[in-house]
Amino acid sequence: MRGVNWGGWFSQIDAIAEKDSCGIRGEREHMRSFLGIEDAKRVAEWGFDHIRLPLDWFNAFDSQLRPDEGIFGLLDKAIDGIIESGLRVILDLHKCPGHDFLEGTVKEQAFFADERVERDCLRIWACLAERYGSKPGIMLEPLNEPVAPSAERWNAAKGRLAAEIRGRAPKATIVIGSNLWNCAEEFGELTPLDDDKVIYSFHFYNPLVFTHQRAPWISSRAFMRSLPYPGTYPANERDSTRLAVDWGRWDRDRLESALEPVIRFRERYGVPVACNEFGVYMGGPDQESRLAWTRDLLGIFRKYDIGWSYWNYKNLDFGIISVGEDLFADSPQYANCERTDMQLLDILKSG
Repeated sequence: MRGVNWGGWFSQIDAIAEKDSCGIRGEREHMRSFLGIEDAKRVAEWGFDHIRLPLDWFNAFDSQLRPDEGIFGLLDKAIDGIIESGLRVILDLHKCPGHDFLEGTVKEQAFFADERVERDCLRIWACLAERYGSKPGIMLEPLNEPVAPSAERWNAAKGRLAAEIRGRAPKATIVIGSNLWNCAEEFGELTPLDDDKVIYSFHFYNPLVFTHQRAPWISSRAFMRSLPYPGTYPANERDSTRLAVDWGRWDRDRLESALEPVIRFRERYGVPVACNEFGVYMGGPDQESRLAWTRDLLGIFRKYDIGWSYWNYKNLDFGIISVGEDLFADSPQYANCERTDMQLLDILKSG
């Protein structure tokens, strides 16, 4: 598996609007025009084989969980166009009732505290699996970056989500992530499902103080430094954050050691694993460090034959392509007529 995320199309539209307030013309029009068949063809021409397509539940369902057929018509067209372009699709429920991966950094999520909220998510998956589960090339991801208070809580919830999907989509591949934002370390506590059509997913942004340095949505002092890669990152007693922060020396060897729980999980259970998000914030590290980190990580993925989906194809601060993001209007990596980071793209294409 070698692919890209299409975040910001049917998900995180508010984040797109923040960076391009003049370019966005309403959520429905955005979903109609932000990406399309030409983008799918481009991804296929780049040599990738799939697209991870995030969906925020409230963009397709109303507060009573009734599907918006107008939006579903656009989603139908999107998925069919991707598949017709020769690509597979991971349909990722990026935000579900009672669960927001970003809010999970500061407070417990209702999804794990109230059974009624989980049942709402099961209703949504009943609809999605019924509608898309029989399409060829479809993969279904029940929840992006779960933030459960314990591994046991997530292990139980993921079983119920998978059972709901499997009952309506007997042939579709299910993509299950680990707890705490799909972190690799949590694979030590993850339990496999009794199902042979499952890919186990992790996300990799280690170390966060490098990949997310100067990201405006993180207020901690720890992320305000200019850090190169490879490099040694000293802890500071004034730093305070709920996010996982790993200090010390970070280089290829340290990246590889951070993936050990994933490798052990795969070897123990004989199951496929994939990294469905990774990347470096475009407004933080210097370009040389950003590319070095990406090159090292992809080299490790090749060594262990781990599939991946890069975050992100277009915009959202990590894009291979950047259009309409004022913050990156003058960024040298996008200073070409295609607004494409060609150096990053070349590394991904060779991965």
